[in-house]
Amino acid sequence: MAETEDLLVPMEQYLAAGIHIGTKFRTKDMEPFIYKVNPNGLSVLNIQKIDKRLRLAAKLLSKYDPEDILVVSRRENGWQAVKTFAKITNVKSYTGRYPAGVITNTNLDNFFEPEILLVIDPWPDKNAVNDAIKIGIPIIGLCDSNNTTNNIDFVLPCNNKGSKSLALIFKILATGYLQERGHLPKDKEIDTPLSEFIGE
Repeated sequence: MAETEDLLVPMEQYLAAGIHIGTKFRTKDMEPFIYKVNPNGLSVLNIQKIDKRLRLAAKLLSKYDPEDILVVSRRENGWQAVKTFAKITNVKSYTGRYPAGVITNTNLDNFFEPEILLVIDPWPDKNAVNDAIKIGIPIIGLCDSNNTTNNIDFVLPCNNKGSKSLALIFKILATGYLQERGHLPKDKEIDTPLSEFIGE
């Protein structure tokens, strides 16, 4: 039990959310985060490493004001988690189709210049990733065992497909972000229940 005492949330909560369950496909990029392959052939991600990277991601995001952060989720399973995270932290977000050029084309009415991008999955969110590369801002990517990470500056290994896993990730990130920014005591988590981060 000793090694789980300093986790951000109890090990049971990570396991219940399936935050560690990867896919049958594994890329070389994600090998360092894979703990083992289960009997069904699914990759199992290392929970200690996920926890460590969640802490680092919250610290990294906290260096930026909310209006300078953009979170993008093309995948529907992440919409509710992202919307709730954005509501709590006041960051900018796009769920569904990311409007190409919104951060690169100054002629667009909805143009704005973020200083950091967070994507739920680098593959379906590749338009946002490509735009971020063009303007040279750092990219945090939630990456499953099947992701390639060559365009990602900070890899956050996790199950980026399950709504429960994404809900827990964004609740932890919201708590960490507000704590690091000084809006929440270090020993408190946000009041918003996990259920509000989970899509219908």
